Order: sequence, then structure tokens, then C-alpha cells
Amino acid sequence: MRILDRYILKELLGPFFFGICVFASILVGTGPLFRIAQYISQYGASLWTCAKLLAFSLPGIIALTFPMAMLLASLMSFGRLSSSSEIVAMKCGGLSFYRLAAPVFLVAFGVSVFSMAFNEILVPRANAAYSYIVHYEIMKNTRPKSQEHIVIKDISSGKLERLTYARRFDEDLSMMMGVTVQEYEQDKLVRIENAEKALWKDGGWTMLNGIIYDMTEDGKVERTMKFAEQAMPVEKAPETIARDQKRPEEMTIRELKQHISILKREQVRTGFFEVELHQRIAVPFACFIFSLIGVPLGIQRQRSSSSIGLGISVIVIFAYYAIMSMTMALGQGGTLPAVIAVWIPNALGLAVGLYLVHRAAK
Repeated sequence: MRILDRYILKELLGPFFFGICVFASILVGTGPLFRIAQYISQYGASLWTCAKLLAFSLPGIIALTFPMAMLLASLMSFGRLSSSSEIVAMKCGGLSFYRLAAPVFLVAFGVSVFSMAFNEILVPRANAAYSYIVHYEIMKNTRPKSQEHIVIKDISSGKLERLTYARRFDEDLSMMMGVTVQEYEQDKLVRIENAEKALWKDGGWTMLNGIIYDMTEDGKVERTMKFAEQAMPVEKAPETIARDQKRPEEMTIRELKQHISILKREQVRTGFFEVELHQRIAVPFACFIFSLIGVPLGIQRQRSSSSIGLGISVIVIFAYYAIMSMTMALGQGGTLPAVIAVWIPNALGLAVGLYLVHRAAK
């Protein structure tokens, strides 16, 4: 790595971590802290429980700050270099704008990849832990007793053995309605069992009035068998099933894909889950897009002030997330395909960024 690259990266990383701290503090103050105060006043939550809530809320918040921090860092770092005429000196030394901006773009792309991994590995687990504390430690088991479209997964040695779907689940009645059980061997679907309902009795689930489909290796039905009563190959008790149900933000990408596949097979709308799935890639990729916007804006002399740089960052971030909120609503409602709805803000940002980069390079 050249001395120039190290110098530019040194200018970039300070504002980047500063941006994470600033934006995370703002988001924490306007969200989790307010809810934690409510848990203390309404439910008498202990300080230790509230501290755990705050800790588990941080990963999701930090993941949102990566694009914001990258925009602020690129604006402020190149704004400082421009204000001290260092950009002019570098260009006089024969360096093009693209060469000066390359380290920032590479770092931004690396942050995007890291953010995707961060969103996939840490954030869903932290969100699940946060939800568990709220429902079972603070509110004392207030998970909904009746739920729609539940999915139960049985995994052995890292491989999926069984997926169970129920159109409706009632914990109090220990009953599932509209049940479908898919059994797998070596990740291949070998059997499908459908039933009108399933009841929990004598320590096990029993399916009533259903049909079994044995599948061939190429996915065709080999034979069928109807039944009036059949033992259901699911060992989880009703209270365990209710506790294990995850919200979209608590699922990994693989879990989201499985959930969407099951719901589509049952002809259930999946817009909400598909939007969440595509966001796992689109939001981290905004780190790279924001660097395309921040570097050319920061290189202008009138952008040299740190306060102006922060102000521009806030305006760009507000515009991006305002557009994202609108398109997400359209995607969740089915007005737009989820993939298009989620990527519209990034497409607009990419177009603006490429235009600004092209103009700055002239």
C-alpha cells in the first residue's frame, strides 16, 4: 500500500468511526432508550434487564449507521484535504481524481461486505434475544397465543429434516389448522403430508383428515394415501412452538428464503418477508453508493466545513431513507415487486453518485 493510500485512509477512518458513534447515539436516544423507559415505568423492569435490552438493540442500530458513517467520512475527509489544498497538490503531482478516490471506494466496498456479514450473523440473533427478554422477562410471556402462518423447522447435523407449516396456530387450544409437513432426506423432498388440523394430546401431535404424498427424486408424486388420523412427526409442545416463532428481522437470509418458499407454496402473500430479504443486501450496499456521493461533494472547496459536511450528510441520508420507506411500503403491499421496491433508492443513489464522480473527474 502506498503512503498516499495510507494517508487518505487515515483521514477517512477517523470520521467513519465518529459517524458510527454519532448516528448510533441519535438512533438509540430516539428509539430503544424511550422504550426501555416505558418498560421501567409500566412493568418495573430491573436495571440489569434494561442493560441487556440496550446491548441487544445495538447491533441492529450499528448496522444501520454503516452507510451513514461512510457518507460522513468521505465528505469530511476529502473536504479537509480540499480545504488545505492537498487535493490540488496531489493533482499537480499527476494523480487523477479516480486514483485519489480509489482507496475510499475500496474501503466502502469492504464495509458493504462486512455489513452484510454483520447483518447475517449477529443482528438476527441479537434481535431474537431482545424479543425474548421483552416478552418473557419483562412482560411475562405475552407472545400471541394465536398466530397465523407459523413454520416449524427440524434440523439435524446441520441439515434440514422437516418443515412444518400451519395456517393458524392456537396455543391455548393446542391446535393447528391447515397443516403441511414436508420431509427431507439429504436436502431432497421425499414426502408431503397435508391435514385439516392437528391436535396436541398425550404428549404428541395427531393430524386429522389428511393425505400423504410420496415424492420421487425428480419432484413428482409417486403415490398417495389418505388418512383419518396420523401421528405427526413433530415433537415440540405448543408452548415451545409459540416461543420459537421468529419475526422477519430475527431470521437469517437462509431462513427467510425457506419461509418465503413455504408461504408461496401455500399461496400466502410474502411481500413483507421478501422486502426484508432484499434489504439484507441493499442497505449494506448503500455504503459503497454513499461513498460515490460523498467523495465528489467533499472535494468542493465550499464543502470544507465539518458542520456543512454533517449537514449535507443528514440531507442525503434523509432523502435516501424517505424514498426507501415509501418504496418498502409499496413492496410489502404488493404494488411493486419486492426486489424493485427495495433497490429503487440504491439505483437512484448510484445514478447520482456516478454523475457526481464523472463531473468531479473533469
